[in-house]
Amino acid sequence: MFHVAQYRPLRLITQTSLSNMCLKLMLSRPVAFAQIWKSWFSSHSLVGNKNIILMGPPGAGKTTIGRIVGQKLDCPVIDIDDDVLETTWNMSVSEKLQDVGSEQFLDEEGKALLKFSASGSVISLTGSNPMHAAGMQHVKKNGIVVYLDVPTAVIMSRLKSIKVDRIVGQSPGVSLKDILQFRKQFYKRWYDIRVLCGGDITAEVVAEKVLDAVKRYQNSELETFVSTRCSRSGRSTEEDSHKYFSDVVTEGLAPDGGLFVPERGLPKFTAGEWQSLIEATYIERAQVILERCIHPADIPASKLAEIIGTAYGENFTCSKIAPVRHLAGNQFLLELFHGPTASFKDFALQVVPHMFAYCIPRSCNYLVLVATSGDTGSAVLDGFSRLHDTDKQRIAVMNFFPEDGVSPIQKSQMIGCQKENAWSIGVKSDFDFCQTAIKRIFTNSGYTGFLTVEYGTALAAANSINWARLLPQIVYHASAYLDLVHQGIMPFGSPVDVCIPTGNFGNILAALYAKMMGIPIRKCICASNENNVLTDFIKTGVYDLRGRKLIPTFSPAVDILKSSNLERYLHLIANEDGQLVTQLYNQLENQGHFQLQKDLLEKLQQDLVAGWCSEEDCLAAIHSVYSTTGYILDTHTAVAKVVADRLQDRTCPIIISSTAHYSKFAPAILRALRIAEIKQNPLSQLHLLSSYSPLPPVHWGLLETLKKKGNDDHQVCAADMSMLMSHIETLIQNHFM
Repeated sequence: MFHVAQYRPLRLITQTSLSNMCLKLMLSRPVAFAQIWKSWFSSHSLVGNKNIILMGPPGAGKTTIGRIVGQKLDCPVIDIDDDVLETTWNMSVSEKLQDVGSEQFLDEEGKALLKFSASGSVISLTGSNPMHAAGMQHVKKNGIVVYLDVPTAVIMSRLKSIKVDRIVGQSPGVSLKDILQFRKQFYKRWYDIRVLCGGDITAEVVAEKVLDAVKRYQNSELETFVSTRCSRSGRSTEEDSHKYFSDVVTEGLAPDGGLFVPERGLPKFTAGEWQSLIEATYIERAQVILERCIHPADIPASKLAEIIGTAYGENFTCSKIAPVRHLAGNQFLLELFHGPTASFKDFALQVVPHMFAYCIPRSCNYLVLVATSGDTGSAVLDGFSRLHDTDKQRIAVMNFFPEDGVSPIQKSQMIGCQKENAWSIGVKSDFDFCQTAIKRIFTNSGYTGFLTVEYGTALAAANSINWARLLPQIVYHASAYLDLVHQGIMPFGSPVDVCIPTGNFGNILAALYAKMMGIPIRKCICASNENNVLTDFIKTGVYDLRGRKLIPTFSPAVDILKSSNLERYLHLIANEDGQLVTQLYNQLENQGHFQLQKDLLEKLQQDLVAGWCSEEDCLAAIHSVYSTTGYILDTHTAVAKVVADRLQDRTCPIIISSTAHYSKFAPAILRALRIAEIKQNPLSQLHLLSSYSPLPPVHWGLLETLKKKGNDDHQVCAADMSMLMSHIETLIQNHFM
């Protein structure tokens, strides 16, 4: 993969003078010499012959910040307004604007930029420079463009205080705010790095943030990933111990059977940075958060923006993407079912396929394997089927699901989502078998090597064992908190609790990650159904599968006994002790149980509380909420609602994750609402529900999928590893050969 190179120092020192200086310092003060040389090299090699180009709206502080950055780097500073435009035109910028008008001003400003040339400098652009494409292309060739992203409200206040009442593009009937909003599209087109600038932040602090951001941009070596089972001593010696984001997206599972995690942890946002996102849209929040979690050497900001825009632009039925709805009292619902397949899995799986296609090498075909307990399968199939045709030719998906362990509508949906590069296979077992089988296939180096040599095909994973799956989920937990602040429910900094129906631990782990990144989440409440192994573990520290059998329930997406993502959380609270994690999971695999030591259990219980819900209580909650509010909860949300009612202390708001649309579980919903006539046909069930004018309405995507013909056409295989591997080979032969 490509990594941004370090650039040459800005200024040349003659070999003789440098040698003399070094000799004197080395002889007299060796420690001082080392410190001075390190300081000189780090600052001057930051940009080399490249420019740092500051871009942002008028009032962003580009000129002041540029001077501070230039002073810190001891390099030339160029202000386009003062040093280029006014010198070229022989008049002030305001006089020029008044003289020629906005349209001609932009043209002449762009022409001046085209004639401009510099290297090793800090350049402060005008607020309107980015609106001239040719000029920006020219200046960007030799520079790193840093976007000073200041909230519009802050800019408006600053411009008012300095009595600016006219900027380029303003005309009668067009407000200053409208112009600033319009310009954002141009800023977003050109930047390499974004620096969030809140209202109270000083220019000195912003300058430091600019320097830190440029250093990060130039050094992707610091953002590596390790396995949860990698020992500290092995990190510097094992060839496979360090991976980059683009590696972990394509590989999914670590070679040692562990899960990839960022070696230096997740980025932390300041309170001011979070507050700058309160007025932002969901897509804008996603862009900012994911930029900080994914190095631009892996996915540049411009490509990331394209991916996020494609994922959330038209594929979701609600313009807010993940709206927060008040339910009752201090309870709020985070609606995560407005995507094309009606579950929270869409948030990641409309994004990850495009990341995957961008990151994989062009020289190899990829087969993505996925195991599902219900919702993941259709979301993966839908997401990968939306790739460009050229990508679909080299990327295929195989989805394994428990043949008798999902709802009829979920099964029809998975079969209906099959496309030319995406297939579903029912397995005569449960989800735990499907997930374990995929992990074993990935760690079978003989088999994966055979596929690569024989068919030129590599395997990849799309379950939440893939690190990229978790990042978009962090976004919606952060966004939900910001929405409550925006709605005036509470000021920023006040705590909230979150309650999440939990099976594989991915969704609740994303909430814990959002907390680590600075969102004031107090407690994460883990809600289980009758498969309550996680509840027992959180209460006792004992993870015990001995004698447990999976119980089919009305909430099949959390019918899971082996929670994969729990491993990432244990690695975190164990201070990244991979040896301990390996020991625990070897014991779970060989003996069916493990127990946390007391100090780790205490750490865990500072973050998590847990409870579980019976089938009867689940249906009763659906009926009760519908009777009092007219709103229909799905079965998983009902599990969370029951547990939230029991465990919340009502001293702060609680956000309940509504992880799926009730339409996917129509028989259970009809039973909960005490509707006697329940037809067997899934489409008829949805039409019956729709006749009650429910809130929210029946999901359109499900209706469209169920109307398709051939919704019974899929393959079924026995719970046998050799059979699964045979299906994989057959698919590869049919699609890629």
